[in-house]
Amino acid sequence: MGWMRDETGLDKTPANYIPLTPLSHLARAAKVFPDREALVYGDMRLTYTNYHARVSQLASALQMAGVVPGDVVATLLPNIPAQAEAHFGVPAAGAVLNTINIRLDVDTIAYIFDHGEAKVVLVDSQFLPVCMKAVEAMEGEAPLVVEVPDAIAGVPEIGEQIDYETFLAAGDPNFAWIMPDDEWESLALNYTSGTTGRPKGVVCHHRGAYLMTMGTPVTWRMTLHPIFLTIVPLFHCNGWNHTWMIPMLGGTVVCCRDISAAAIYAAIADEGVTHFGGAPIVLNLLVNAKPEDRRDFDHTVEVFTAGAPPAPATLAAIGDLGFNVQQVYGLTETYGHVTECLWNNDWDSLPQDKQSAIKARQGVAFPQMEDITVMSDTMEQVTMDGKSQGEIVIRGNSVMKGYLKNPGATAKAFKGGYFHSEDLAVQYPDGSMQIADRAKDIIISGGENISSVEVESVLMGHPDVMLCAVVAMPDDKWGEVPCAFVELKVGHVGDADALIAFTKQRLAGFKCPKKVVFGELPKTSTGKIQKFELRKTFR
Repeated sequence: MGWMRDETGLDKTPANYIPLTPLSHLARAAKVFPDREALVYGDMRLTYTNYHARVSQLASALQMAGVVPGDVVATLLPNIPAQAEAHFGVPAAGAVLNTINIRLDVDTIAYIFDHGEAKVVLVDSQFLPVCMKAVEAMEGEAPLVVEVPDAIAGVPEIGEQIDYETFLAAGDPNFAWIMPDDEWESLALNYTSGTTGRPKGVVCHHRGAYLMTMGTPVTWRMTLHPIFLTIVPLFHCNGWNHTWMIPMLGGTVVCCRDISAAAIYAAIADEGVTHFGGAPIVLNLLVNAKPEDRRDFDHTVEVFTAGAPPAPATLAAIGDLGFNVQQVYGLTETYGHVTECLWNNDWDSLPQDKQSAIKARQGVAFPQMEDITVMSDTMEQVTMDGKSQGEIVIRGNSVMKGYLKNPGATAKAFKGGYFHSEDLAVQYPDGSMQIADRAKDIIISGGENISSVEVESVLMGHPDVMLCAVVAMPDDKWGEVPCAFVELKVGHVGDADALIAFTKQRLAGFKCPKKVVFGELPKTSTGKIQKFELRKTFR
């Protein structure tokens, strides 16, 4: 009998097995990099010692407020220090972090509060009125609301609720963190639009987030002490897990509340920013920045871009400005990016336009993923010829646990042992993938997911509308925006401005159509609207 068949005494113990969690990164950084800058925002500078103490206070304060392991703590915050602190402080209390999109409407926020059963919500003063309306609209028990004013950005405290610093001050800076007993424990709850109007709650675990933080530096070729700018909202896939990752490298997180070309160039010049992620709209901002908004810098800035395929022309233009852009791809269900456009040095000799076209591919799997490929409807590998279409399917540790309270949707998403992205793509001989179309009619505008079904359902409530269909329309600034095609009721006259105003009363602004086209809609023999015909309008 080989010795491997007898493992008596070879057990998991506290000495040789610790559940993986990104919390470990900050705990270590406080010991290894105590005096290095960890978090920067304006004139606020936190060392890792300070950062760790404030996170501990937050975890302690949440426990004192009645939060117990497994409870949900929500945030309605832009990219400010409190949002970064919540990424560690909430799970350090054993709770699940639910970062909510600050651009959502009252009804959707109320639904998320109810569905996730939030016990506490940290909310920026700017969004406190919307938050309180959502609380009033809830069906279940209301959460404790903690107001987070932002003096640096000139957002004063309204004063209706306990303020963040007062809440924090009650906590113990030496609080013993509640680390997970099992790395499968839930770490975060993120809501995604999906193909229906109501968002689905994506549940992420400690193990997947930890492995994401380990795989990303390999792909991004990161070394110690990067200076990372928070352009991707921390409510989008937890900022692609970057805030959890940076302490591992002893780096600095530079918070950016309002995204503008001037703010990005200033951060690069003044803070020495080396890395940031962003949707293609961010690249367009930098390329088209006014001369007075630009700043000189003498180093290459590494950029991950995702959210929508960037235009090759944009990639070519931004490369001349000192930015090295790498296309990545992922979904909320995969904790953010899980594929990379891995560069082959053989492509260096290609003309610039062909290099940019290759850089626009979604690429190959990140190192922590098991398998990401393109398969047919029968779960067979498509021919890797750059022409045959199939669906991107994903398998690996950085895939969600499932959808909260929705076992049917979870089972459908995991059919056949892979997560189904519902994104149609082609695959090239080297294995790299490129999205060809979206199977799920999601419009990605400036990195925001917009459900066409949700917009259509609102439009159908207008008395003039007989039928409607919403599709993506190309936009120089946002990448794509919603365009509504409307078939009117007999005898009614179309008023595009009135229809857009109607949607603005019921939806977040970014979800509203930017253009309305009137006319009879193309349909199949069974009456189904042919959206592919409508998309041809923009080709």
